[in-house]
Amino acid sequence: MTANSAEFIGDIPTYYDTGLGPNIFVDYAQHLVETCCSEPASEVVELAAGTGIVSRMLRDQLPAAANLLVTDLNAPMLDVAKTKFSSSENVRFDVVNAMELPFETPKFDLMVCQFGVMFFPDKVASFREAARVLKPRGRYVFNVWSSMAENPVSQMAQDVVAQVFPDDPPGFYQVPFHYGDPQAVLADLSAAGWHNVTFQTIRLSKKILDPAAFSRALVFGNPLVDEIKERGGADPEEVAVEMAKALDQRFGSEDMVMPLSATTFVGQMD
Repeated sequence: MTANSAEFIGDIPTYYDTGLGPNIFVDYAQHLVETCCSEPASEVVELAAGTGIVSRMLRDQLPAAANLLVTDLNAPMLDVAKTKFSSSENVRFDVVNAMELPFETPKFDLMVCQFGVMFFPDKVASFREAARVLKPRGRYVFNVWSSMAENPVSQMAQDVVAQVFPDDPPGFYQVPFHYGDPQAVLADLSAAGWHNVTFQTIRLSKKILDPAAFSRALVFGNPLVDEIKERGGADPEEVAVEMAKALDQRFGSEDMVMPLSATTFVGQMD
């Protein structure tokens, strides 16, 4: 994992929310929330909530009396998430490290995380913390991306930056897609004490809704932009132009459709 791969700060959250959200996150968010709300829950926490794409859907689907705590390691991401809620809604926000949860006793009956687990440096520790703060029969529902091979837009983006920086290519895109083997996830869950776990891999053919916004977000909507600036010698705007060209070449100039693949895990405490 690159040193800054989990630092979604500065202008990144806005590009993330408006450019990546509609194209790669929203469909999986809907499925995740449907899974979460298939059983009753009154105390809910979301980890690595980002800009609140799942959070907004959760609040809409949960009973009004259910308490929702929305957390992320990066305060700027939560700042965007907060704009999606009114002051009258039953939701709280807090900056939280998923590997060191600030709760002393089992508190939640539902924990949710969309595409955050891959960024946790110590995944077993994060799964152990999840188990520690969930009540008996509490559930942990989370998504992880499948491999880069099953999400070719990620390989495309990695190839673009490798062409721009052949001697030292930024490695951000290797992080979200490095944990795609469900058996590896199950092994880490088992090491953390989870035994009642199910999973489902969901493959989509997703139409790219706004190619221009998407190509820019592939550069500016994650820490790749900081890796580019750190290396120097190339302007992120120039990389975004190359990203747009690659998107057009890989998925066609009209009716762009890309394959996406991710796995949803549901763990339940004994």
